[in-house]
Amino acid sequence: MKGKKFGPLRIIMLVVAVISIVSLAFVPWDYFGVWLAPLPDTVQQQVDDAMDHGLDGIIVYVDQSGTQPTAFSAGWKNRENKVPADPNALFKIASIDKLYVATAIAKLANNQTVSLDDTLADYFPELVGRIEHADRITLRMMVRHRSGIPNLTDHPDFPWGNPPQSSREALEYALDLPADFEPDKKYSYSNTNYLLLSEVIGQVMGESHHQYIKREILTPLGLTHTFGSLQDVDLDDVVSGYYIGWEPDLKMNHMGSMIASAEDVGIFLRALNDGSLLTEDEQAIYSAMYEYEHTGSLPGYSSIARYHKDLDAVVVQFVNTSGGDSWAMTELVYSRIVRILRRQYKSGSSSEGIR
Repeated sequence: MKGKKFGPLRIIMLVVAVISIVSLAFVPWDYFGVWLAPLPDTVQQQVDDAMDHGLDGIIVYVDQSGTQPTAFSAGWKNRENKVPADPNALFKIASIDKLYVATAIAKLANNQTVSLDDTLADYFPELVGRIEHADRITLRMMVRHRSGIPNLTDHPDFPWGNPPQSSREALEYALDLPADFEPDKKYSYSNTNYLLLSEVIGQVMGESHHQYIKREILTPLGLTHTFGSLQDVDLDDVVSGYYIGWEPDLKMNHMGSMIASAEDVGIFLRALNDGSLLTEDEQAIYSAMYEYEHTGSLPGYSSIARYHKDLDAVVVQFVNTSGGDSWAMTELVYSRIVRILRRQYKSGSSSEGIR
């Protein structure tokens, strides 16, 4: 008897099946168990459950239209001193701060303080020859991560244990390197883009980009728990950070990140998405440049801030654990929280109330 013939579609299905089976071998079993577990009834239960899976502490803020904004927390704010997680505590929001910088650039472009077609060399001629294509890279390309400028934190010698204390020191890790690609030819996420954009804001405004963001974004929104850096806050108000396999608290590891409460980030994200933060013209500029949600990651800190249109809900999640498989678990917990909210929305359940 002749053997079965395998058509192209069947071969593709077999290949996909093999890849899926192989990929499961790299998924942590704990992750797989959480993924299969039934959803709990409430967000607070899911937040509590997250502590059984290698996370030190978690804060979740939910602002869903028609319900009271709600904050949840579990685990530790500081595990050495057994200080419980505080939903109002301050957190290093890492790359979520790119949303604030992009917003500032949109405002400055709208009032013609800057042009998105200006080049990097227009603002920093001293970088010609030190950043390849500096005379061709525009502000627009940097906002959109299409500049080709190498990501400074990808440098093999970047000192994560003792990070640079100034933007200029940090920038050294992106200088005198070949471009990743020709300007505007590809997309590649680079922290260097936003470091330079922050410096542009400082140059044209004659003040730090943090001062400009505070005046033009934070103050109009009434955000009093968002700060430019760790140096601007009472350290007791900041959540401690932990990296798997490294025991010391990483709170004092200054990485230049903005510091904020989950509620403040949620209010900002709601305003960015509903059009109340920017004028119509500013919104058009922003929409053509950048995204409306972000994640953030630093040693000891993982964060997610997203708007879910189907729920008209902003969900912000802070986890003070990084490294190992913690990011996969952080994303999984977040996705389960959103699923709980969708289930409650469909069933017409009421808010769980402020915790």
